[in-house]
Amino acid sequence: METITLASQSETRRKLLTSAGVEFTTLPAAIDEEEIRSSLESEGADPAAIAETLAEHKARVISRKRPGDLVIGADQILECEKTIFSKPVDFDTAKDQLTKLRGKDHQLCSSVVVFHNSERVWHNTDTAHLRMRNFSDDFLNTYIEKLGEKLLYGPGCYQVEGLGIQLFSRITGDHFTILGLPLLPLLDYLRLRGAISE
Repeated sequence: METITLASQSETRRKLLTSAGVEFTTLPAAIDEEEIRSSLESEGADPAAIAETLAEHKARVISRKRPGDLVIGADQILECEKTIFSKPVDFDTAKDQLTKLRGKDHQLCSSVVVFHNSERVWHNTDTAHLRMRNFSDDFLNTYIEKLGEKLLYGPGCYQVEGLGIQLFSRITGDHFTILGLPLLPLLDYLRLRGAISE
């Protein structure tokens, strides 16, 4: 079977693949995500296109270093009212982003791209729609205190698999898309490719 390499430092994506029984190595891609995202935004690219382009960049960079491997790149973009949200850099930024999302609808676009020998061989992009409830300031402060560093793991500052589920009044879409990796179609492709057992 082909060696699978995940071009990501995301703990969540690693856990998803490990829990699914996929054997893989990890080699994070060093790309300037902010520069790429800003450039695409200025060109008017939609969230799905931005997520796919970032995922593709990650996979391509690592595929050059690991010829012969199946390299998985993934990325996620959050958009609310035509504004793109990035991962917060600190707790103040996280609080500000959660305050801006409070009581509003937003969408998460997650994309996964697979490269082999520096060529793109497969991709999938999916979108989930979420609505945050109008939670109190007290809840927000307690939430930030309890979540700690995990707040900084994603653009939405939440973890729906834990306490973050309490932020929401409605969620429509695939659970794995919300976590940042369209896992079911990826597993289908890996089985079709013969990279994992059928």
